[in-house]
Amino acid sequence: MSNIVAIVGRPNVGKSTLFNRLTESRQAIVDEQSGVTRDRHYGFSEWAGRTFSVIDTGGYVRGSEDIFEGEIRKQVEIAIEEASVIMLVVDVESGITDLDDAVVKMLRKGKKKIFLVANKVDNPQRIPAAAEFYKFGLGEPYCISSVSGTGTGELLDALIKEFPEDTPDPNEGLPKFAIIGQPNVGKSSLLNMLVGEERSIVTPIAGTTRDTINKRYNKFGFDFVLVDTAGIRRKARVKEDLEFYSVLRSLRAIEDADVCLFMLDAESGINAQDLAIFHLIEKNRKGVVIIVNKWDLMEKDQDSAKKFTETIRQKITPFSDVPIIFTSVKTKQRIQKTLETAVEVFQHRRDRIPTSKLNEVLLPIIEGTPPPSTKGKHIKIKYVTQLPTHTPQFAFFCNLPQYISESYTRFIENKMRENFPLSGVPIEIYFRSKVKEEE
Repeated sequence: MSNIVAIVGRPNVGKSTLFNRLTESRQAIVDEQSGVTRDRHYGFSEWAGRTFSVIDTGGYVRGSEDIFEGEIRKQVEIAIEEASVIMLVVDVESGITDLDDAVVKMLRKGKKKIFLVANKVDNPQRIPAAAEFYKFGLGEPYCISSVSGTGTGELLDALIKEFPEDTPDPNEGLPKFAIIGQPNVGKSSLLNMLVGEERSIVTPIAGTTRDTINKRYNKFGFDFVLVDTAGIRRKARVKEDLEFYSVLRSLRAIEDADVCLFMLDAESGINAQDLAIFHLIEKNRKGVVIIVNKWDLMEKDQDSAKKFTETIRQKITPFSDVPIIFTSVKTKQRIQKTLETAVEVFQHRRDRIPTSKLNEVLLPIIEGTPPPSTKGKHIKIKYVTQLPTHTPQFAFFCNLPQYISESYTRFIENKMRENFPLSGVPIEIYFRSKVKEEE
């Protein structure tokens, strides 16, 4: 199980500022749909070699006139239910309020480790004021300033001690394919069909799957680990927001996967929630195969698949170089093709392209269409190589990397995808100053 930290507390205590500080080393994933999903942030942090997920929840409130109050409270409750560790943020300036008491009362019902974080301790003179929070019975408060970062090191040192030690994975080295998607698109049915047993509960009711399930698949020449991510267990004290749950559980599995089998419902198409999950996959730099399930239920003509494919690619742009397979789990239509494609994407993600081949193919293309000059200065790209990273990343060495535009970067990526097997794999491109030998 991934380590997930939920930052909770009443409004305006500095939760989002702390979130931004914890995730500053990596780009945060943000879902900012209007209405029911206010202030829903997902991100990642790393400290002392341990990586963990961070959830920034909306401010916990009761009895306000805020029309979003119920949804914000629901998100907080779900985040608390799913998190490994809770950070309760309070404000040393304003001291204890009735809302703080309400949050603490709710937290006491759970059995999660709670870190009491006294924020806005911007100078040593404010430390004594934090003593008031001992009243909560949650132990010593960690005095921090989320703005300056003061005290966050000590907080993180203590936090990572709560994470379980990494244990050897019996399936180490095998590809991990996570079955991702909204509730009721057929994820559990796909898993059951592949492994030939009822490993997951399947009902027409969205959100009935038990906890995330791993299962090794070793048939027909394939050998990999399948992960079913529906993972929603109904709990009496949680009024579930199924969309929030689906993203949260997907996030947990996406982190550990090599390739995501991203399932869509053919009847529903691809909507905003699907796009939120897809962008989680992309931001995590995981391979992806899009599976359009229930294709057997659609009324279609000879152009239906083509039109559907064009719609999907348009919505997921700019990362549109993704295999799209139309299936029916019920009739087992194209399931073999889905697995073959997933293995291919895994290989694309792992393969290294020889430096000589990169330069042989790309330098003539760059020479024919060089970067546009900026301020009268001509940009010359002399050399390209793949970086020694776990995911495909490429460095282009040039004289003026700061002047390379985003549109030209996209042009280079498109040319790479045209000439090398990178389908289904997010790639990163960096422009760097020329090494001295080349100057």
